Order: sequence, then structure tokens, then C-alpha cells
Amino acid sequence: MTIYAVGDIQGCFDELQGLLDKIDFDPRHDELWCAGDLVNRGPKSLKTLRFLKHMNAVTVLGNHDLHLLASAHIPKYRKPKDTLRQVRKASDGPELLEWLRHRPLLHHDSNTGYTLIHAGLPPQWDLDTARCCANKVTKVLRSDRYIDFLGAMYGNHPNCWSDKLKGWDRLRFITNCLTRLRYCDGNGRLALEQKGAPGSQPKHLRPWFEWKQRKSRDMNILFGHWSTLGAYDAPGIHALDTGCLWGGKLTAFRLGKKKAQRIEYNCRGVRKPKS
Repeated sequence: MTIYAVGDIQGCFDELQGLLDKIDFDPRHDELWCAGDLVNRGPKSLKTLRFLKHMNAVTVLGNHDLHLLASAHIPKYRKPKDTLRQVRKASDGPELLEWLRHRPLLHHDSNTGYTLIHAGLPPQWDLDTARCCANKVTKVLRSDRYIDFLGAMYGNHPNCWSDKLKGWDRLRFITNCLTRLRYCDGNGRLALEQKGAPGSQPKHLRPWFEWKQRKSRDMNILFGHWSTLGAYDAPGIHALDTGCLWGGKLTAFRLGKKKAQRIEYNCRGVRKPKS
């Protein structure tokens, strides 16, 4: 079996099909992993969800996926530029939303040694802590308290990890790390407002994966979320969001301990940056 991890799709269904054709993906023999942000901004979020659900793809939740769930249940979170109405109004919309909210925020595969997340990890977390924290959010999303969580998850604070964090504050911090993090300082304070490419941030900040003291340095992490970072590989770090939505590429990363490989599909782009 070959495993391919794919970066942010964001409703670009046609480009996903083009990429799968390019790699000769065969669901009878291959497995598809998705790094979150399956939906929104692109034109075919509904088709994308239907396809990935049918494929039984391994996927983690991204910030846009959580936003879909929130907007479906809490109307005040709906935004004019969202492209999510098609999902909410579909006859199978409730079934798709139910499937989506049962996806995890972190997937670790002990056979390959790879860990799939959408965004990042604070420097204080090792694999065990990251898995425990992600499971806390997954558990509440799968419970009858999920609408309460969706209403409480928005916001940038607290911005630093502590074992003393409790309740919604704890869950919000975990969610922000796994679905929104790009930069933090040496103490692990999140700088969620920073979205540019490395070099554009204030000097006291670094990409979350560049801090030498981070406890996840022995992990092999696949993540998306950061289109301005683009294709990036370093020991144990593989960035998969190569800006398909913006006219970049959609990336498939073929997992392998010795022969890991990137395959990219050129995308037409359905949005312009800042649109």
C-alpha cells in the first residue's frame, strides 16, 4: 500500500482529481491522507466532501473545516465570502457535517512514523502531549456539547500553553495550535495574526518548527495551512500547502522512510490573494 498525503484542497475538487490522476491513485491499493481545510473559498466544497467521505480518506480538521461546522450550527459565524452554503443546503449536508465533525485534529501512524496535522505544535508539546490534547478536542466535537464548543473556539487567547489551562480556554488553545499556528516566540506564545512568509514576521518570532527547544523534534510531521510558506522540507518537517487555491500547486507527498517524494499539480487558481 502506498500512502499519499495531500495539502489544503479548499473546495478545489477538479484540481484534486487532476492530482490523483497524475499519481495514478488507486483506492484498492493506495491510501489518501488530507491535511485539513477540505472546504471553503474554492468552488466545489460539496463535491470535495462527498468524494473524500466516499473514499474513506484519512483527514484531520483545519480551521476552514471547523468554520463550516460552526457556520452550519451558529448563523452569526456565516461570512459573505464563504462558499459553504452549498454544503449547508445539500440534501446530504447533515450527513456530511456529521462525518466531518467526527474527524480528528491529529493522525499518527505508528507504522510509517508520520504525524498529520493541519497547522502546528507549540514547543512544549511532544507526541504524547499533542495526541492527548488533540483527543480532548476530538472528544468534545463528537459529544453532545459540540455546538457549545463551536461557539467557544473563536479567539486568540490564551496564547501560551500551561498545564493549568482548563475548560474552553484549554480547548481553544489546543484548537488554535493544531489548526491556525504559524509563528510563536521562544516561550511558545502564539502569534496568530502573523500570516506572511518567513522573513516578514517581527524578529522575536519564528516559524513554530524552527525553535530548537521544541519537544516535537523527533517527530515526522506533515502539515498544511501555510500557503505563503509553500513547499518546505526539513528533517521531520514537511509543509504541504502549496497554494492551489491561489493559482499555485496542489501537492501529494508520497510517504516513505527512504523514498519520500513530492508530486505537484499545477492549479488554475480560483481566488486572488486577499480576496
